[in-house]
Amino acid sequence: MPFRGSVSLAASSSSRCSASPSERSNSCRRWTPTRFDAVFSSSSPTSFFLAVVKMVKLTMIARVTDGLPLAEGLDDGRDQKDADFYKQQAKLLFKNLSKGHYEASRMSIETGPYFFHYIIEGRVCYLTMCDRSYPKKLAFQYLEDLKNEFERVNGNQIETAARPYAFIKFDTFIQKTKKLYLDTRTRRNIAKLNDELYEVHQIMTRNVQEVLGVGEKLDQVSQLSSRLTSESRIYADKAKDLNRQAFIRKWAPVVIVLGVVMFLFFIRKKVW
Repeated sequence: MPFRGSVSLAASSSSRCSASPSERSNSCRRWTPTRFDAVFSSSSPTSFFLAVVKMVKLTMIARVTDGLPLAEGLDDGRDQKDADFYKQQAKLLFKNLSKGHYEASRMSIETGPYFFHYIIEGRVCYLTMCDRSYPKKLAFQYLEDLKNEFERVNGNQIETAARPYAFIKFDTFIQKTKKLYLDTRTRRNIAKLNDELYEVHQIMTRNVQEVLGVGEKLDQVSQLSSRLTSESRIYADKAKDLNRQAFIRKWAPVVIVLGVVMFLFFIRKKVW
């Protein structure tokens, strides 16, 4: 059922515009359907409005060296299904990054109806998850804003942070910045989209299963390599033992004979 406010607005506008030219108001002559009219004519105006403008779904910041989460944009998750699932995926990505499983400092990763976008700077990963329709250029500029402020405020404490979410107060800045990027049609965001100096076309796009799968395969290769190294050391030690035993078996009789001869020679000398 259409939103009643939209119907009444359209009906009143239609009735005014159907009047005689002398009765038409300036506002009537200027009125044309807008994107917001489409928004409020939705079957669920509130949810549709959120679907249009609430594009940034998740924001997390983590240390690359060990995958430790440093800060997060705190959302209640009520407007997003499987919020915990995607947070877990983000943490798995951080885990892979901490093992050096990344090909670029900037990347977009497909996951279901969303994209993870991340940048790595100063051993810190700034990650956000957005709708597929959200412009990649705005997503990365959003991350750049977070990076600049996070480095300015917490740069000296990043390496010494010992507990998860040590900078949880940074959520205040995340929420404030996220609001600036929600609506892609604002003059500010249109200007950012038209900024030719900031290009994102060359940023690699991968699939989340492919990325996590690569991490798992690399883990397997690393484990296999470690196991082979360990086994080769064991074999080397065993080879040394065998060589030592062979050497003893070869020369022990000679040493024993020489010992007996020298002992007899010593006894004989003492006696005489």
